[in-house]
Amino acid sequence: MFLKMNLTKMFFIMMLIFSTLMIICSNSWISIWIGLEINLLSFIPQMMSLNNQMTSESSMKYFLIQSIASINFLFSIIIMFITNININSLNFIIIMLNLTLLLKMGAAPFHSWFPKVMKNLSWFNCFILSTWQKIAPMIIISFCLFKTLIFFFIIFSVIIGSIMGISQMALRDMMSYSSINHLGWMLTSIIINNNLFNFYLFIYIILNMNIMMMFNLCSFSYFNQIFSVNMYPQFKNIFFYNMLSLGGLPPFLGFLPKWLIINFLSNMNMQMICIILMMTALINLFYYIRLMFSSFMLNYFENKWHAYKISPHLIKYINFMTIISILSLILVNLIYNI
Repeated sequence: MFLKMNLTKMFFIMMLIFSTLMIICSNSWISIWIGLEINLLSFIPQMMSLNNQMTSESSMKYFLIQSIASINFLFSIIIMFITNININSLNFIIIMLNLTLLLKMGAAPFHSWFPKVMKNLSWFNCFILSTWQKIAPMIIISFCLFKTLIFFFIIFSVIIGSIMGISQMALRDMMSYSSINHLGWMLTSIIINNNLFNFYLFIYIILNMNIMMMFNLCSFSYFNQIFSVNMYPQFKNIFFYNMLSLGGLPPFLGFLPKWLIINFLSNMNMQMICIILMMTALINLFYYIRLMFSSFMLNYFENKWHAYKISPHLIKYINFMTIISILSLILVNLIYNI
């Protein structure tokens, strides 16, 4: 785990999981709104930390943004009930719901709050914010999808997430813009097929968990720490493989969902979106490779005050997940051919 759990944190994590499941299983808009509020109130206490006073600033920013989005969501529901889903107001309601949910996820150009909130959080909370907190809004968007609007946000998210990530020196900022870029891919998968979205999200959670767990173990927060600390060669290789997989380079696991999305887009004659997604994926892959290339080429003496100990069982787990990331695409092709 990223941190030691106490009973209070375990309670809020269970409430976080329960609220998401409640949203997925709901059959009314009011119960979905209640689930979103429970989700918000169960995540904010986890953001707070006595060791880092800046978490209070992040939690306040997150609370304000999510509250504005919840008010807009509730306003859209009220209009829906008042007009009794009139044909003239239907498109307006769907657009309002989509904009609200895109704001809650931090899709570009509503993304400015996301890196600011993420930069002061622990790596465990960064993982929750960039993965689990996107599930509920994504599921709701699949219920009321307005494709013309979503394509606009897909293009903005992949472009801003890739270009803005190049200039980042803080690892949390880099991972936040990477999350915005992957959000564009996930929105594209929702337009194509819900099963494809579930598959993409599952793989993204695995890769993000591996990378952020290693950042947490080594206490990395900035770009230069990766090559200024004399890591184990085994750990450098694991970093490198997982970063390449997150960037979508074949034959790693992260390439498989992107390959499926590109294939579906080509069959649907959406070549323009396909080209934009591929070009921005290359930019993402560039700053992942730049990050790891420096750690291989530059060697510094190990600082005694930066010594860290890693559990052997945790190393075995990370090695196992890395092997899956490397070999899974080959195994999938072998199974498909059989």
